Amino acid sequence: MHMEISRSSSYSPVFHFRVSSPSISVYVLLLLGFSAVLFLFSQRQISEVDDKVLFSETRPAICDMVAVARIMNATLVIPQLDRRSFWQDSSTFADIFDEPYFIQSLQGDVRIVRQLPKELESAPRARKHFTSWASASYYEDLSQRIWKDYQVIHVPKSDSRLANNDLPIDIQKLRCRALYKALQFSSPIEELGKKLVERLRSHGRYIALHLRYEKDMLSFTGCTYGLNEAETEELRIMRENTNHWKMKKINSTEQRNEGFCPLTPKEVGIFLQSLGYPSSTWIYMASGEIFGGQTYLEDLRFRFPNLVFKDTIATSEELNIFASHATQSAALDYMISVESDVFVPSYSGNMARAVEGQRRFLGHRTTISPDRKGLVVLFDKIDNGELQEGPKLTELITQMHKFRRGAPRKRYGSLPGMKGRNRLRTEESFYENPFPECICGNKNSVNNI
Repeated sequence: MHMEISRSSSYSPVFHFRVSSPSISVYVLLLLGFSAVLFLFSQRQISEVDDKVLFSETRPAICDMVAVARIMNATLVIPQLDRRSFWQDSSTFADIFDEPYFIQSLQGDVRIVRQLPKELESAPRARKHFTSWASASYYEDLSQRIWKDYQVIHVPKSDSRLANNDLPIDIQKLRCRALYKALQFSSPIEELGKKLVERLRSHGRYIALHLRYEKDMLSFTGCTYGLNEAETEELRIMRENTNHWKMKKINSTEQRNEGFCPLTPKEVGIFLQSLGYPSSTWIYMASGEIFGGQTYLEDLRFRFPNLVFKDTIATSEELNIFASHATQSAALDYMISVESDVFVPSYSGNMARAVEGQRRFLGHRTTISPDRKGLVVLFDKIDNGELQEGPKLTELITQMHKFRRGAPRKRYGSLPGMKGRNRLRTEESFYENPFPECICGNKNSVNNI
């Protein structure tokens, strides 16, 4: 992600930042993408960032940098997406998001420009790693020091650079304004997304299923339950050959028993059926390519025949403009998931957290988070003949998920026993649950941020 910031002559307090016309001398360049560079710059000083982020990570990262720009009294420059990233996607920021609206809707908070001023292109630059989950005071102190020596600061990471908790309420609300109001999708994505939602709703209520049963996810987590020897070896080789994955030897049984594996398609089918969803329910698959293809989807499709993907509810002509643009295709999945009647993630990844957070913001729409650790115990009993599908299983699964449906609650803190920065790492993400800072009791959250 690329971003640049410039400091104004007078530093304004973080707590009061709704201004009608931000100083032109304050600049931040946010060249944000799936592999991007972040620049923070002033008339004298700038900073730049590289980051490897996928679509679901990019949105929160953009919004964090909007907040950082405000704290550092800086101006934001529209991102330029890195086309050398993993997805090999040539999409620009304007291909994915409504760029004019993004600029206009935040004009009272942060000045945003489309490109770095020419007079700053050759400015001195330094490399700076922002601290993960940093406080507002961290950026306030940094802004007082960093602009003394440099005009450009290269920032290699832009994800999770802002704390989840203990930030000024105005900064928390700005993050929500940026994510839920300013960062709208481009017209082609919005228009097709709305059409696909309407088509799904024409059949009644629908579930959006984020089924993380993809090759890279199974390889990364070391989850091989139900796979044959050849498939297990294929995943092991992929993990061995992926240098940035640190864990190479993983005990699949231990992973599954601890709830660290995505549910299999068959397990998802049992789960949804036990929760009382009839076989006529339409299920939209917001997923990548399923490992094993149709073979592993057979049981789920048998239970729920109306299992559909983008290419089954959209025409080839409609999808043609998104061909070879994985980020824009992911945006469609995101829209359809947010607007679904029920959202079910089989694993708690970035996409699942982002969708859950927006659904909470929009009125705590039903999001069912499977208790994977608890479910494994039940599924193993079924496999061992100790339990059968039917009323007893339905009662057990329903009771297990009584409080896992997206009802209002405050964010979870860190896990017990965690200290130092590991404590921050285990906190629930602000974007997964922006309650209570951005969610009002009258459900008109969008009008109160």
